[in-house]
Amino acid sequence: MNKQVVLLYSGWVGRMNELARPPARNVLPVISAVTFLGFIDTNLLIPVIALYASELGAGVGIVGLIVGLYSITNTPANILWGRLIDRVGYKMPLIASLFGDALSMFFYSICRLPLHLALVRVLHGITGAAIGPATMSAIAGDSDATRKGRGMAFYGMSIGAATLVGFGLSALLVSRLGYKAVFLCGAALPLIGVVLGVLLPGSRRRDLAEPGTSAGEGWRKVTDLLRKRGLIGPYCAIFAQYFTFGGVVTLLPLYMSNLGMEAFHVGIMMATFAVMFIILQLPVGALSDRIGRSGLTAAGLTLGIVALVLMPSVETFPWLVVIMAVYGVAYGTIFPSISAMVADHTSPGERGTATGMFHAFLTAGVAIGAPVMGWVGGVLGVDMGLMLSAAVMILALAVTLFIRKNI
Repeated sequence: MNKQVVLLYSGWVGRMNELARPPARNVLPVISAVTFLGFIDTNLLIPVIALYASELGAGVGIVGLIVGLYSITNTPANILWGRLIDRVGYKMPLIASLFGDALSMFFYSICRLPLHLALVRVLHGITGAAIGPATMSAIAGDSDATRKGRGMAFYGMSIGAATLVGFGLSALLVSRLGYKAVFLCGAALPLIGVVLGVLLPGSRRRDLAEPGTSAGEGWRKVTDLLRKRGLIGPYCAIFAQYFTFGGVVTLLPLYMSNLGMEAFHVGIMMATFAVMFIILQLPVGALSDRIGRSGLTAAGLTLGIVALVLMPSVETFPWLVVIMAVYGVAYGTIFPSISAMVADHTSPGERGTATGMFHAFLTAGVAIGAPVMGWVGGVLGVDMGLMLSAAVMILALAVTLFIRKNI
C-alpha cells in the first residue's frame, strides 16, 4: 500500500513539473498563416497593376516604371530590414511591415494620377520588405536542426498558396467589383496578419546580434555572408529561379497567344505551376532533412532547365500543361532545399540579414529577368527567349555542383 502511495505521489509530482515547464516555442502554424497573409497583397496586385496604371493615364513606358518600382525599392529594403531583425528580433519589424502593407494597399485605392501610384509603389516596396526575412527567420529559429527542411517546406507552401489564391481572387474581384475591391481586400488581409503577429513570441535575447554594431560593421556582415561558401549556392539558385520565372511570365503568354490560345489557358498554366510547387514542398523538405540539400537543389535546377528547353518546342495545350507541371516540380524541389541551406549555414544573430539577402536576390531575379528576357524575346524571338531563360539556371547548377564537390 505504501509503495502504491509513493508511486502515485511520484507520478503526480512529475505531472506538476511537466505542467510548470514553459511551453515549447512552436510558432510554425501561426507564422505560416502570417506568411500567407503577408505575401497575398503583392499577388493580388500582379495581375492588375499595369492595367490600373494605364487607366490612371500612364503611357507604356511609365507603366513599366510603375510596375518595376516595387522591386527596385524592395530589393535593398530586404537587406536593411534584415539587419534590423538581427538587432531587435523579428516580431516588431514583422508587425510594422504588415501594417505598412495594409496602409499601402489602402493608398492604392485613392490614387488619382500616375505620380500618386508611383509614390505608393515605392512606399509599398519599402514597408513590405520585412515580411520575407522576418517570417523566414522565425521559422528557421523555431525549427529543430534536423527538421529545418520541413519547416521551410511550410514556408514555401504559404508563399505558393498566397500566389495561387492571390491571382485567382484578384481576377474575380476586379471582374465583379473593380480595382478598389482588390485594394481594400489587400488592405484587410495584412491587418489580420498584424493580429496574429501580436500572438507570436519575441526573439530570445541570445538570438540577437550584439548591440552597438556600427553601420560599417553591419555592411561587412553582408559581405561576409556573400562570401560564405554554404550561402553562395542558395543565393545563386534563388536568383536564377526567379530570373527565369520573370522570363517565363513575360514570354509564355506571348508564346501561347501566337499559338491561338487565350488568357484562360495562361491562367491554367500558372495554376498548374503553383499547385505542383505547393504539393512538392513538404515531401521535398522532409527528404532534404534526410539526404541533404545540395543534391535536391541540383535535381530541381536540372528539371527546370529541361522544362525551359522543351517549352518552346511544344505547340499543344495539354503538353504545355505537362511541361509547366515539370517546371512546378522543379521549383518545388529547389525552394525548400535552398531555404533550409540558408538556415543551416547561419547563426541566430545573422539570420535576419541572411534571409533578407535571400529575399533581395529573389526580388532582384524577377526585376531583372522580366525586362532582360523580354528584350531577348523581342530581338531573337519569343521561342528563343524562353529557351535562353535556362542559361542562368545552368550557371546556378554549375555553382551548386562545384560547391557540393568542394564542401
